[in-house]
Amino acid sequence: MSEKIYSMTGFGRAEVHDEKKKLAVEIKSVNHRYLEFGIRMPKKFSPLEAKIRNVLKEYAQRGKLDVYITYENYAENDISVQMNEAVAGQYIRYADSIQKQFGISNDLTASKLLGLPDVITQNEEDADDEELWKELEPVLREAAAGFMHARNTEGENLRRDLLEKLNHMDGMVDEIIRREPGIMEDYRHRLEDMTKELLGDAQMDEGRIAAEVVLYADKICTDEETVRLKSHIQGMRDTLEAGFNIGRKLDFLAQEMNREANTILSKANDLETSNIGVDLKTEIEKIREQVQNVE
Repeated sequence: MSEKIYSMTGFGRAEVHDEKKKLAVEIKSVNHRYLEFGIRMPKKFSPLEAKIRNVLKEYAQRGKLDVYITYENYAENDISVQMNEAVAGQYIRYADSIQKQFGISNDLTASKLLGLPDVITQNEEDADDEELWKELEPVLREAAAGFMHARNTEGENLRRDLLEKLNHMDGMVDEIIRREPGIMEDYRHRLEDMTKELLGDAQMDEGRIAAEVVLYADKICTDEETVRLKSHIQGMRDTLEAGFNIGRKLDFLAQEMNREANTILSKANDLETSNIGVDLKTEIEKIREQVQNVE
């Protein structure tokens, strides 16, 4: 049975609420070479950032994770109202100054003063970090579990798509191998026909023709490349079956495949083989794009 495979893109969300509060956690991720976090949360949760990161590391090895934590407190006894006397005093002094300087009435009242920016502030009572973590951790893990499920679902889709592409590539490599003997035979016949045309009834040197065919075969022979390409295709299949944190290895195998395909294309001295080589490179490029999404 295949091990799980994960995409680096995913989404998870969890929420808990009652008559006093609502706490929600949302996790999104995109491709990234390493593991990187972007965490947005209310200030009261800042002391818990290290714990949040440690939990997330249990659920992801690569990718850029954006985490959004929102918290609403409906309990009035947890909120205190404070007046900033220094700010209020400045508003009063400026109002008096304007009245004297411009000769206009000063209609600043207490209720208007309270409505001016930064005069009144609302502060939540300091929360106990341990109690806050007890509230946050289960919600965080629930969101992370949903996030993992989404990544696994996308990962399985990637696995199926990559295996289909590998099977297609395997068939193209088989066709290149199948065509090679015929290419040699065609070259030998063309060489014999040219020799007969040049020599007429004179005796052909079969040994010389055989030597030319061997030299030609050495130039266009792709045995080593097709064997290595077959090996890389099977290696990628095995890696996909192994699953879990395989993205870098898949990327390396795709690069090796591309190297062998380039060599095959450079050696191709036959239109059909060249066309197959181009199609092979196109399929490998699709694979290289897809494996960028695998963790």
